[in-house]
Amino acid sequence: QGQLVESGGGLVQPGGSLRLSCAPSGRTFTLNVLGWFRQAPGKERQFVAAIGWNGATTRYSDSLQGRFTISRDNPKNVMYLQMYNLNPGDTAVYYCAARRARFNDLTTEVDTYDYWGQGTQVTVSS
Repeated sequence: QGQLVESGGGLVQPGGSLRLSCAPSGRTFTLNVLGWFRQAPGKERQFVAAIGWNGATTRYSDSLQGRFTISRDNPKNVMYLQMYNLNPGDTAVYYCAARRARFNDLTTEVDTYDYWGQGTQVTVSS
């Protein structure tokens, strides 16, 4: 079973930046679509961004594009989410996910992703 492990979450002040990392454990996902989601308390899990197999194709939530950047480093088998100008509305548990689908079939629906990490908490507060 493939698993994903997120890291890099924490407490950040409004206007600050944070970079999350996601590394697979037990298998590689170098040909698979990867994505980031987030879930705030009492809310549904929300799509953040997705990236194709070689990093050349990306897709973002309309409300987040411009502040968040998704990237991947396949030789290192790691994916990143760089977040800028954070505000309290970005407070959530952030999850990385992988699809069995390969290459560039970037989707935004939670149920189209097959592997999930345990999540990392991001709190934006002064």
